[in-house]
Amino acid sequence: MAHLDPHGSAEPRGWDRPDAPTPAPAPGLPWPEPEIDPGQWHRRPAVLPDAYAEAPAQPRPPADVVTGGDPAAMNGHRGQPDDSEYPTTQLEPVRDVEPEPAPARPLGRRQRGRRRAGVDRPPTQQPVPSRAGRNLPAAIAVGVGLGALIVVPLFFYPPAFLVVVAAAVGVGIWEMARAVRRSGAHPPLVPLVAGGVLTVGLAWFSGPDALSLGLLVTVLGTMVWRLGDGPGGFQRDLTAATLIAVYVPFLGGFAALLAAVPEDGELRVLVTLAAVVLSDTGGYAAGVSFGKHPMAPSVSPKKSWEGFAGSVTAAALGSALLLWLLLDVAPWWGALFGLAVSGAAVLGDLAESMIKRDLGVKDMSNLLPGHGGLMDRLDSILFALPTAYLLLAVFVPVLE
Repeated sequence: MAHLDPHGSAEPRGWDRPDAPTPAPAPGLPWPEPEIDPGQWHRRPAVLPDAYAEAPAQPRPPADVVTGGDPAAMNGHRGQPDDSEYPTTQLEPVRDVEPEPAPARPLGRRQRGRRRAGVDRPPTQQPVPSRAGRNLPAAIAVGVGLGALIVVPLFFYPPAFLVVVAAAVGVGIWEMARAVRRSGAHPPLVPLVAGGVLTVGLAWFSGPDALSLGLLVTVLGTMVWRLGDGPGGFQRDLTAATLIAVYVPFLGGFAALLAAVPEDGELRVLVTLAAVVLSDTGGYAAGVSFGKHPMAPSVSPKKSWEGFAGSVTAAALGSALLLWLLLDVAPWWGALFGLAVSGAAVLGDLAESMIKRDLGVKDMSNLLPGHGGLMDRLDSILFALPTAYLLLAVFVPVLE
């Protein structure tokens, strides 16, 4: 059957028509072109006798017809036309290429990463953090070490305790100045640290009036130092510096005031620190066990009213016993002391949490494993120190 013209003609086209002239190839072309030069060409039969029968062999045109008279263009003894001028005839046929096997992992130490669990290999047990969000063993170890660093010089060589307080104040100032830079403020560090150490020293040697004088000198020295950096951001930097000077060296100076009492200064420091530790421990235990009602969710979501009740209860009971044994204070006055110190410690913790939330930081630094920064441990103590100093001055007056 002749092929129909796809453009609408009912007659067979080209060399399928029986009455069409046989086209002849142009010189140098391996196929016929009827538009160039008609000639003799062998046509295939119009109708195949059987669709499944083998097609009859067609006679091959002479070499001079295919190559335009050039027999050398024939492909060797096979008698095929030379297709070397057509690049596609030189390409190798596409074959299925098997992918190369992955290189074997060398024997020896296994690469880092989590190992996969299987039937005979249980999954790796990951450490579960405590509900307080801290590494509890590391926190306990660091807390014991800090306690020993305070108590040992306090009872055996009091001037060394002054060095410990001055060093703690210096580190706290550095952490605070580093943290407030996130808000764009740049308080000068050198006058703050120098003034903080001076404030603690004045409180140790000269009493409460010298403590206030040290705060005034620190703020004025910071102001003068900041003038050298120009007017840009002066008010913001001075405000941050004043906050740091009041928060760290001024409040921390009350530790020097407590320890400087001639007769029982070390005992005053001891009962104050014990009340803070009891408050933190009781609040942690009660909060983890019974905490359901958040105390200040926008400031510290993990603090609960149940934890606060545990804090004041533990501090009141412990302080009543300690003040009665160590300072000969009536138990009810000791309980009141514990309640006040515990409330001040919780307020100090919330105050620092508010500062950290305002600055967008979780910890003041990563100096202490399990605790964060040193200020994360001093926050409750700094508010408790002036409270304890005032109450002990009433309950156990200093004899001149």
